Amino acid sequence: MKGIVLAAGKGTRLYPMTLPVCKPLLPVYDKPLIYYPLAILMQAGIPDILIIVPPGEVGTFQALLGDGSGFGIHLSYAEQPKARGIADALLIGQDFVGDDQVCLVLGDNIFYAPTLASTLKKASENLNGAVVFGYWVEDPRSFGVVEFDREGNAISIEEKPRYPKSNYIIPGLYFYDHQVMEIARNLKPSARGELEITDVNREYLRRSALRVIPLERDFTWLDAGTADSLLIASQTIKHIQDVTGRYVGCLEELGLYEGWLTEEQVFETGRKLGMTLYGKYLQCL
Repeated sequence: MKGIVLAAGKGTRLYPMTLPVCKPLLPVYDKPLIYYPLAILMQAGIPDILIIVPPGEVGTFQALLGDGSGFGIHLSYAEQPKARGIADALLIGQDFVGDDQVCLVLGDNIFYAPTLASTLKKASENLNGAVVFGYWVEDPRSFGVVEFDREGNAISIEEKPRYPKSNYIIPGLYFYDHQVMEIARNLKPSARGELEITDVNREYLRRSALRVIPLERDFTWLDAGTADSLLIASQTIKHIQDVTGRYVGCLEELGLYEGWLTEEQVFETGRKLGMTLYGKYLQCL
């Protein structure tokens, strides 16, 4: 399975913060925002990842992440010349994905749970169709809402419904089998001129091939798209790390856990960053 991070948003809702730097490079507590979606893919057991960035920003991301070898993964980069919707990431990444399956995650989404890795690996096992996640919110009217049965089979998807059929929304994390490229190539732009990921999911629903995994109450999902949500995300990450003593989104630790890095490699990175709390943490793994 291949992984794609769509990190090409201009972050206009965060102006003026994002005038000199694109949103995925903004800090969320002690790490750049881009670390957190990368951590999701790594916890799903996916080491081969394409990051889609804004025009002219490949060098900036490479300066931060390199080729991914420091985390035990392999990173490729591509630009999204024009904002054409989430599903456009599938078309940009079609040569990268080939005939493989793919996990697509949005570059401003953060997930945390003690059982996150096992939940993600479960989603990718024996994938036949598409898997999305259902996250319970009190007022889902501003989101894409999914209705599903007790077996996890999707029944309906509605975009920002006035009268939602459930309280479960679909966050920015999607698992697709090889059919997704054919579906994406046949998409028509919506009224706002974008290729909508909801239309991809609706096509899987039409084929009776859309499964929903509900995220339980111990799951944390954060969308760092506004100044308020960015602040809340930072506060939440700090709280989790203070309470658990474990870092959230520590890519070197995840590379070690997945067997892609050795303890010696992680310690050496920690030694180089020894003047920071992050470096000291790595030296103690």
